[in-house]
Amino acid sequence: MDDTLAEDLRRAVGDLVRAARTVDTMPAGEAAVLGHLDRGGPYTTAELAQLRGVTHQSAAKTVKELQGAGLVRAEPHPTDGRKLLLHLTDTGRRRLDGERTRRADWLTAAIEDTLSAREQEQLRRCVPLIARLAGRLNER
Repeated sequence: MDDTLAEDLRRAVGDLVRAARTVDTMPAGEAAVLGHLDRGGPYTTAELAQLRGVTHQSAAKTVKELQGAGLVRAEPHPTDGRKLLLHLTDTGRRRLDGERTRRADWLTAAIEDTLSAREQEQLRRCVPLIARLAGRLNER
């Protein structure tokens, strides 16, 4: 296989992700933290920094903003009193769900407006392949 498939896929997925972010109403870093807490939380700030590949200071700033907005709450770590565990609040979950719904609705409209029924079915069959690739890449 030549490298063009990999490069074409990288470019197309990157373009799609950047376009989808244009409908977001919150900064990407904040949405990422809420997403991590929703999918796998609770986490410490250090764990969130590692998951996101950012500095502890950057993660702490984002967490502070989310706490101030009532989207995240902290509680003492059960085994290490020096740490706090961060949880998604009900308000945070509603905000995250709203962001996800807005993106999905936007993408649904684009798919319906742009692709024929046959092309939509082709795209539907590609999703598990892309998900499997993403899973493999996230194993690091």
